[in-house]
Amino acid sequence: MAGPGWTMLLLLLLLPLGSLVGYGLQKQQMNLSHKVIGEPCRSHDECQSNCCTTNSLDPHTLCTPKTILLQCLPWKKPNGYRCSDNSECQSSCCVRNNKSPQEFCTSQTIFLQCVPWRKPNGNFCSSHQECSSQCCIQLREDSPFRCMPRTGILAQCLPL
Repeated sequence: MAGPGWTMLLLLLLLPLGSLVGYGLQKQQMNLSHKVIGEPCRSHDECQSNCCTTNSLDPHTLCTPKTILLQCLPWKKPNGYRCSDNSECQSSCCVRNNKSPQEFCTSQTIFLQCVPWRKPNGNFCSSHQECSSQCCIQLREDSPFRCMPRTGILAQCLPL
């Protein structure tokens, strides 16, 4: 019985020495990743959170916290901000929302679709896809194409 007891006591006495040996390594790691959340950084290694990304329209990178799933995600534009690609938006939806050619971050539908703005009835058009009614027709041979409401029982794209 004395043999295993002494071995256990010896292990317990050596445990603090082992942690002191590792202390130098930990201290060296702490110096490498000393920046806190909000400080400017150039790489993930500089941050205590190990996450260096943009978090606003400002192109500079800052130490930022990781998500609950421990992901390091860059800041994305909220709805209403100008964009040129879906990947720039929090909603993953960058579309026109009025007559201007500029695109904006917009929320998706309940079916997770990204639907662009379309011209209302009466506006000039050149294709069905431009109209909210999906109906672009000429009323007469000499008149321009216009967005028109669908008509009839089957809601077809027919002249009135």
